[in-house]
Amino acid sequence: MTACRRIIASLVAVVALVAALLAPAIAFAADITFANPDAKTTYGEKIEFTVDVTSAAPIERVELRLDFPGALGPYIVDVPVTGAATTRSLSYVLDLAGGGHLVPNTPITATWAAFTERGADPVLSAPKSIRYRDTTEEWKTLKGDLVTVHWYQGDEAFARKALRIGDKAVKDTADLLGVTETKPIDFFIYGDEASFRTALGPGTRENVGGQSHADIRTLFALIEPSAINDPWVGVVIPHELVHLVFDTAVSNPYRFPPRWLNEGLAVYLSEGYGSRDRSLVENAVANRDLIPLVALGGQFPTDADKTSLAYAEAVSAIDHLVRTKDQDALIGLVLAYKDGLTDDEAFTKVLGQDLAAFQDSWLAELGASVPEEFGPQPAPPGPLPSDWSGPAATSAPNASPGPASPGSDPTPLTSGPSVAPVSPIAAPSGEDSSSWLLVGGFGLVLVAVVGGLALARRRGVSA
Repeated sequence: MTACRRIIASLVAVVALVAALLAPAIAFAADITFANPDAKTTYGEKIEFTVDVTSAAPIERVELRLDFPGALGPYIVDVPVTGAATTRSLSYVLDLAGGGHLVPNTPITATWAAFTERGADPVLSAPKSIRYRDTTEEWKTLKGDLVTVHWYQGDEAFARKALRIGDKAVKDTADLLGVTETKPIDFFIYGDEASFRTALGPGTRENVGGQSHADIRTLFALIEPSAINDPWVGVVIPHELVHLVFDTAVSNPYRFPPRWLNEGLAVYLSEGYGSRDRSLVENAVANRDLIPLVALGGQFPTDADKTSLAYAEAVSAIDHLVRTKDQDALIGLVLAYKDGLTDDEAFTKVLGQDLAAFQDSWLAELGASVPEEFGPQPAPPGPLPSDWSGPAATSAPNASPGPASPGSDPTPLTSGPSVAPVSPIAAPSGEDSSSWLLVGGFGLVLVAVVGGLALARRRGVSA
């Protein structure tokens, strides 16, 4: 019985000790409280985030965490904490007028975090969610199956026609790729070019009439009310919405398919491989100006003519794939990217050939030779001194110097004055011998100091 009492007493003591150790941390956390955060937006200029924090304990640091769609993690900024008042007002201004730009309809979630000391867990505020909006227009809204149209010029018939085109494009593309679209899509129609350019930002190319943003499920288009019946309207809306469905079909955390596959599919489904694009490709073949597909995997060229050629080549490659294989092969290739495969892995899995082999097949059908590669080339070797005795510098086409492999000759193959390798054992003669004496003397002093410290420590231990 006595043993049981001792065990119980020991457990009570341990619990009391743990509670005593945790009490300061709990007290610190309880001594910091955030009021409800706020955010005020000035379109095209800034977003100001503010909050009041009350603290009886010292605050080591405060940060603001901003979550943006599609980001790997929050954007974190340190916010200065000044003064010793119990309640402080904190603020941070996100500049949208300088280097930063956000497209309208971007949602942002802001969370404040306060730290009582380094390494401590933060005290968090309630999250504040906002949506950055274009407040310069009187927007009207019309909702469809998945698409919601926002417009400010034109009547309701204008908006309904745009909505019908949009809903049909989403349904047809989703049915083709075998994906289910459930998340709503916002479609903003701008009626004047100045407002459209302001919304998309200063980096938007001049020939852009529509732009989709898959991360916020939003489409922007420049359509004046008088142009609603123009044929290009029936092209630009489906084209951009194909991109959104394409993103759903291939979504994965590893990589995105090549740009030409995405754009080529959008052109193919919205307007097909038309005579204008065929003419651009044929002229490029004749003039040896064709851009290889491997060069169209990322951003398209900024030159207007080369941009048009890039789109024409992209839809040409899609047309070649469908005719030489079939439509199921195209769909299978798109869906293969959902597994995060590389280009060669996806093409080999579905088509039985890697990207380079597919490109060769496409070029062969066009009667085109392999496009010439452009880019940096190795500099030619320069002159050598008359008394040079080392190996002469050499250069080979498309070769660039790399790190020496183990056991290779470390002599640099560069032009101009060079220093021959020196044996690490032999000491230099002449004026350089003084540096060796200094190094040796410093080494002796270092050994003496270390030995003296060891001896003193040993004596101190004995005492």
